[in-house]
Amino acid sequence: MAEASPALAPPASQKTANDVLLFPEGVSIALIDDSLIVKDKTQARRHRRKLCGVALGSNASEISIPLYNVLWAELLDGILIIDYAHPVSKKHVRAARLTYALGELAADTVNTWVEVLLERAYGTAQRQKRAKVLINPHAGPGGADKIWEHDVKPLFEAARMSLDVVRTEFSGEAIDICEKLDVNAYDVVIPCSGDGLPYECINGLGKRSDARKALHQLAIAHIPCGSGNAMSCNLNGTHRPSLAALAIIKGVRTPIDLMSVTQGNARMLSFLSQSVGIIAECDLGTEHLRWLGAARFNVGLIQRIFSKKVYPCEISMKVEIPEKADIKAHYKRERSERDQATRREKDVPRESSLAGESTSSEADVGDGLPPLRYGTVNDKIPDDWETATYDKLGNFYCGNMAWMAPDANFFTAACPNDGLMDVVINDGDISAAKYLDLLTSVESGRFFDKPHVTYRKVVAYRFTPRNQKHGYISIDGEHVPFEPFQVEVHQGLGTVLSKNGKYEAAGPSGWEQAST
Repeated sequence: MAEASPALAPPASQKTANDVLLFPEGVSIALIDDSLIVKDKTQARRHRRKLCGVALGSNASEISIPLYNVLWAELLDGILIIDYAHPVSKKHVRAARLTYALGELAADTVNTWVEVLLERAYGTAQRQKRAKVLINPHAGPGGADKIWEHDVKPLFEAARMSLDVVRTEFSGEAIDICEKLDVNAYDVVIPCSGDGLPYECINGLGKRSDARKALHQLAIAHIPCGSGNAMSCNLNGTHRPSLAALAIIKGVRTPIDLMSVTQGNARMLSFLSQSVGIIAECDLGTEHLRWLGAARFNVGLIQRIFSKKVYPCEISMKVEIPEKADIKAHYKRERSERDQATRREKDVPRESSLAGESTSSEADVGDGLPPLRYGTVNDKIPDDWETATYDKLGNFYCGNMAWMAPDANFFTAACPNDGLMDVVINDGDISAAKYLDLLTSVESGRFFDKPHVTYRKVVAYRFTPRNQKHGYISIDGEHVPFEPFQVEVHQGLGTVLSKNGKYEAAGPSGWEQAST
């Protein structure tokens, strides 16, 4: 996945007197456009890039800090303190600090300047978020504890976030924690893990008697420490922990669709995907290779792609948008509306923007989860659903987010809050060469337009295996019984933190030119 570089912004050019603080020895700090320009030769020398300990480039006299990287500022005992995220590479930022004695500057002037800085640095994002942090030490290849202590915690502390940290000890523990959580004590729940812990957090909130209130009030954010890290890829635009931490600090509350999955007599919530076929096998069938990280999916793919295994089934769907051209037009409308809403939010006070980010009736505060509009897997299939039998299914994949892993943008037309699920179907009896081309096209962004791929927008579906007793069904990467299941979407039921109120994926190729 393409990631924005955390490099320092270039110096801007225009400022007003009220935006500038002047300190002794020719030091000044100015708010210019979207950057904080610090004219300080000492700091500039410290920020010069080095190779083998040798400073590169000419002697600079100033540094430029993007306002997005500003974590906090305050006046304390006559000292101006500015904490910010300093990029040490394209993949990592670390907490850094500037301190200056006021000298002859009036404290009232500096306090006013600090408030302007924080307003511009945070925009509509909430400051000093109160976070319940859940760390899974065994996620993916391991190392979540080290990632938290070294890459994430210093940034959260520099942003003056309130942190309540728990390390999970067994699978399912986060469900119990979130079911019993005091939702008024926190603004956000932050799993440090793969995608399994976000799944548990959402289902824990969904088990509460006040599930709709809890899912609306508590945002979910994600520090990537696992194999896939799809939630972070889509919402933070990165699978790098420190960059994800910065995105969470500056993240805005965003309503997100959730999906109810019924199987047997059970009901669970899904935020990411459901899969049957080669993708499910590459995920669940490689659990023993977790030490490989994301590479285990590629290993599983190579092991299975030449077998031409098929998965006989019956699929019934409530289809809303069946054609790819119409899906691109729908995506264009959703993006346009989201961009317009983002511009409006920048013009309203931060407190007002926190009050009503969701207009969906399914997210309205109420008792428990919303009722199922289409019943459960045990009920009769509605008459207006389309039903088809597949004898040679190779892959069934339903997604609510675009990226399923850093290099796997399967659902390019996915939107956070459009009340629709994206379904991909392809046959399993195509040649190995075509299968390889099909799956490698996911990384290049050509998957959506492949003729072997059926791509639809649906509101509900039922999947029924046929002539097969054993196999893999994956719900958000979790293994469930190989039995019929039914899924329907709830528009805006959940809440997450995102960078811009939308997914960070680029969208299907050519969506900008789609006719609406």
